[in-house]
Amino acid sequence: MLFSELTDKEVISIKDCRCLGKIGDLEFNCQTGCIEKVYIPAKGKLCNFFQPAPEYTICYRDIRQIGPDVILVDV
Repeated sequence: MLFSELTDKEVISIKDCRCLGKIGDLEFNCQTGCIEKVYIPAKGKLCNFFQPAPEYTICYRDIRQIGPDVILVDV
């Protein structure tokens, strides 16, 4: 899956069915090449150098399913 495909999907919390937004950035481990965290920016903002912190930081282990349109997370 391409990064651009991943960022087009809505991230939904399975605990309260709330839409958290879309992935703006991710963190990966250089040693293993595995994704460790995904970052969701505050609504209406893009992740960039001028934004101090993302609205949500989700560990990759909390992602339950990646579907064709949505990503389900347990946070």
